[in-house]
Amino acid sequence: MAEPGLMEKIVSLSKRRGFIFPGSEIYGGLAGTFDYGPMGVLLKENIQRLWLTLFRDTRDDMYSVDAAILMNPKVWESSGHIAGFSDPLVECGNPKCKRRFRADDGTVELIAADDGEVKWVCPHCGWENVHAKVRQFNMMFKTHAGAMEDESAVVYLRPETAGGIFVNYKNVMDSLHPRLPFGIAQIGKAFRNEIAPREFIFRLRELTQMEVEYFVKPTEWETAFEAWRLTMHAYADALGLPKDAVHELEVPAEDRAHYSMRTVDFEFDYPFGRKELWGLAYRTDFDLSAHQNGSGVSLEYLDEETKQKFIPHVIEPSLGVDRTLLAVLASAYREDELGGETRTYLALSPRIAPVKAMVSPLLKNKPELVAKAREVYAALKKEVPQIAWDDNGNIGKRYRRQDEIGTPFCLTIDFDTLGEKPERKDTVTLRDRDSGNQERLSIAEAIARVKEAAG
Repeated sequence: MAEPGLMEKIVSLSKRRGFIFPGSEIYGGLAGTFDYGPMGVLLKENIQRLWLTLFRDTRDDMYSVDAAILMNPKVWESSGHIAGFSDPLVECGNPKCKRRFRADDGTVELIAADDGEVKWVCPHCGWENVHAKVRQFNMMFKTHAGAMEDESAVVYLRPETAGGIFVNYKNVMDSLHPRLPFGIAQIGKAFRNEIAPREFIFRLRELTQMEVEYFVKPTEWETAFEAWRLTMHAYADALGLPKDAVHELEVPAEDRAHYSMRTVDFEFDYPFGRKELWGLAYRTDFDLSAHQNGSGVSLEYLDEETKQKFIPHVIEPSLGVDRTLLAVLASAYREDELGGETRTYLALSPRIAPVKAMVSPLLKNKPELVAKAREVYAALKKEVPQIAWDDNGNIGKRYRRQDEIGTPFCLTIDFDTLGEKPERKDTVTLRDRDSGNQERLSIAEAIARVKEAAG
């Protein structure tokens, strides 16, 4: 169920604490674009690093590519994107409005007429459109490569990262000679000229995708599909997404993409409702066959055991980084009362938290405390690079700042650390983010605790 007000709180915290900023903000912004700030970059990198660990690095059948964003337009002709990568669009007929809306997502209610036209009321201005038409809007961004700006120079910003994997399938085969089954993974930018980008970073015009194309024998697709389905659930668990907020939707045949013989959508309970998070598709041999026909280059695989040639089939786990990050923020956002005050914090898994621990002297105007704190900071940073230093304001305010960026631990160096109480010399106060509890540990124990939690 949608949670009123939560989305606004997440957007506010994201800007206030340096996670996500509106794109081009000082010039009034640009719809569908956002910039990741210092904390957002670290969180995004950790989300991607965890994906690489589970989807590539712990396996021995995976390879990577980093394909160009601009590709020969024939790639998109063969894949069907030029002809069919579109959304249904309606445009308000009010001369003072002219806003456009997708016609298939429930934003507007369409009432069909006998002549093929529709009637609908603009949700922005209230204009009643009585002789409206639904038209298809291609979402690919078009540009030109080179000095000429004619049709011969037209290229497209890639609408997905999968195309770069498929056109490099033969290069990977020829250079590394992998045997089926094997996969090719890629993290990269994709661009979609969305009619109505909305819901913060959920629907963007510039997005980052994490995708695998896993090539299998036609008879083995079901086994591979199930294995990747379980991997996606393992990834959700590792991110800290609640199990009861992640749902599988078996997409019926009439709603699947034309190339898919089976698709499972992973949906998430966002603050604005249950929406698609990730997708898992069995793409058969559609893509390689289409590119073989379009390019005239054989993309067949030779089975060394049977000496038979065939086009491999493909399982595709496709995950959007931005939607994943938004799901992480929504899952981690907390409000509670601590020490008689209301506080906000992000209960991020230590594995993906942008900062694993903060080191701080109790008082910044005591050189001996600062020097010891710097010593502890240097020792911890050798073991866990993603740590922070904070000596600004009183210790309570420092804790609150770290709570809001999801820092799991705070290490405070005080006079006991220096030996004011001999039995506590070279110990620190380690504060736990979620409970607010503090315990006294040796410097070595505190470093080990942070390192273990960070994974």
